Amino acid sequence: MKKICVITMVRNDEFYLRKWVEYYGAQFGRDNLRIYFDGEDQQVPSFCEGVYTELKPRIPGLVVKSEKERLGFLSRQAKRLMTEEHYDLVIGTDADEFLVVDPKVNLSLCEYLSSIKIDVSVSGLGVDVGQHLDCEGVIDAHIPFLNQRRYAYLCSRYTKPSVIARPVRWGSGFHRVKGHNFHIDKNLFLFHFGSIDYKMIEDRMSNADLVSTGRLKHIKKRARTIFVVTAAKARDWDKTVGRVRCVQQYLRPIYAINKPWNPINKVVVRIPDRFKDIV
Repeated sequence: MKKICVITMVRNDEFYLRKWVEYYGAQFGRDNLRIYFDGEDQQVPSFCEGVYTELKPRIPGLVVKSEKERLGFLSRQAKRLMTEEHYDLVIGTDADEFLVVDPKVNLSLCEYLSSIKIDVSVSGLGVDVGQHLDCEGVIDAHIPFLNQRRYAYLCSRYTKPSVIARPVRWGSGFHRVKGHNFHIDKNLFLFHFGSIDYKMIEDRMSNADLVSTGRLKHIKKRARTIFVVTAAKARDWDKTVGRVRCVQQYLRPIYAINKPWNPINKVVVRIPDRFKDIV
């Protein structure tokens, strides 16, 4: 079995971080998780017991500049984990992102990643889960998210090279690895849960700490996912994900040829029941 570490950096995000710790801790063991807190004014939550945590000085500046610095730091940490602590793979995600292997393969995430060949990086297909306003209520943190949210937007923005097998430099938001191509695995999915609750998004829009760093536009994009998921007719997952994966693998935006692109707008799918108890 490969030695695998999962890393993230957070600020004031206990709601998602709790789920992040529970999920990746169950997959790889809490001793293989690394959480860096953006700001020495942060407090380490009690649910992080058994996890390596570190308070770092606040990364200053607006979102574009601070994101570059944040991912530069995490890229350096990933390199150190590989070269000094001898990890075979490092997974980097935001606290609201969960790399999931399709249950139909009947392997844990650790078992699956240990079984496949990864040259530089591997990506899961991006699944931007949204609240369907017509039939889904407020999210309950104590129940698996996918038991409460059944619709998602297949978005190339979240098809990220989250798993790396050698030291690289991630671009902002983990959206690419600089100087390298990407590969989307047929059985991996990156579930993004930043759009699972409209009330939570409204609260974030009024959060002075987030607004002061220029993140209001980013937060509004999350609300847009909810409106897309609510308005679109959902397609069958198993008939759709393969085609979307193929499109994203071979089509690239002109401005970044090492990022996936999906020119087909509003591809909304219904998430199969086999995923409902995973996250």
